[in-house]
Amino acid sequence: MKKSVSPVSCFRLPEMVERSNTRYHRMFITRISMIFLLISILSVLSWFLILSSTNPNRVLDHISVSGPTDSPLIIIKNSEKSPQQNDAELPNPKNSGAKTEEVVQTLSCNQKVSPPSPRPLKVYMYDMSPEFHFGLLGWKPERNGVVWPDVRVNVPHHPGGLNLQHSVEYWLTLDLLFSELPEDSRTSRAAIRVKNYTEADVVFVPFFSSLSYNRFSKVTQKQKLSRDRELQDKLVKFVTAQKEWKISGGKDHVIMAHHPNSMSTARHKLYPAMFVVADFGRYSPRVANVDKDIVAPYKHLVPSYVNDTSGFDSRPVLLYFQGAIYRKAGGFVRQELYYLLKEEKDVHFSFGSVQNHGISKAGVGMRSSKFCLNIAGDTPSSNRLFDAIASHCIPVIISDDIELPYEDVLNYNEFCIFVRASDALKKGFLLGLVRSIGREEWNKMWGRLKEVERYFDLRFPAKDDDGDYGVQMIWKAVARKAPLVKMKVHRFQRFTRPFLI
Repeated sequence: MKKSVSPVSCFRLPEMVERSNTRYHRMFITRISMIFLLISILSVLSWFLILSSTNPNRVLDHISVSGPTDSPLIIIKNSEKSPQQNDAELPNPKNSGAKTEEVVQTLSCNQKVSPPSPRPLKVYMYDMSPEFHFGLLGWKPERNGVVWPDVRVNVPHHPGGLNLQHSVEYWLTLDLLFSELPEDSRTSRAAIRVKNYTEADVVFVPFFSSLSYNRFSKVTQKQKLSRDRELQDKLVKFVTAQKEWKISGGKDHVIMAHHPNSMSTARHKLYPAMFVVADFGRYSPRVANVDKDIVAPYKHLVPSYVNDTSGFDSRPVLLYFQGAIYRKAGGFVRQELYYLLKEEKDVHFSFGSVQNHGISKAGVGMRSSKFCLNIAGDTPSSNRLFDAIASHCIPVIISDDIELPYEDVLNYNEFCIFVRASDALKKGFLLGLVRSIGREEWNKMWGRLKEVERYFDLRFPAKDDDGDYGVQMIWKAVARKAPLVKMKVHRFQRFTRPFLI
């Protein structure tokens, strides 16, 4: 017997299905909304964290801890207000009831706040035979076992002349010897000699390579090799046999090779070391480069211009150059400029040499000139740049491949003019450029030049009131490479056992 279906049930069934679908749809929308809300909240939080981490007003300075210090620790709170706004909200001493925000908290209030002196570079220097250093100047030790002169009473004389321009090796070695004496009363030394290699940041190799090349690179009739070549061979044998070289692979060694032709054979065997050079014109990038090595100034040959009272109007020569004109390689620019400028009335461009008082004449000429040309010769650099600086003559540098001392901390654009060689050879370009520089701009560059000239002045001894002269600036340049040197040494030691050497 068939059951009868109520008409009411037929109408309720679709209604129940519709209600069920509506409920499911609402639940689905609710869940989607909650997920969307959660994602939105997470996104906002993420953006907030990113913006907070990149806030330029956030005070998060690099802190270098070099040793224990008694100086109070100063904490500077962050502020979203500008310095002017902060100044405007400083407490009024007449309004004792004003609420102030503490900006500086000190953990120690009983001491005077003063910036700590930077830690000097610690240098371990080999006690090498005098034949490598002062013996090249004719110095002889008074007794056996002595390898260094007593620089308090007997500083070996440097011969001067053209040899002097590459004498950085002489000044750095004297400074290290003096640093270990009680007479060195400087409170802000850039480098000190240490006797223990494990305390050192770098190892200094006291070979006067430029002097060796200048004096002993020629082969005499009785020699198969020049004395310079023999010394280079001895140097390689000595240095690579040392425990300190084996531990670091030589990467923490500092070797002087300032003359472009010095260390001509040894450089290819000792290249892991840091070289002190004049430029990189005669080096392959594998042997020497600006990332690994130090560019040091030449020793200027003209006298320093003490008590310079000259000015824009008292220097009648616009542009000055005196020296060798026909050079090899990149030096072709000199001869091309000579033909362009030799007839100009306010330009001095002539041949010159050290003979017949050439250096003193060049000094007088530079002091009478507003601008002095420094043009690439056989190599990208020359001593002429540093003679110009010592004479307070604005250098005009035409050397596309030149590398300059301390350029990571010193802006040469403030006191030098740089001209591309291709532009300098365009007729009228160079003179148009220097003539466009008026009195006000020239005075500004001239003033800055007098401020920085001491950075290139190599002297001994340095006193506390001397500030940063050439020797100190070179040591500081080495110190700035020290962290990279340490990393290289650690990487070298990955697959060695240096502590068992």
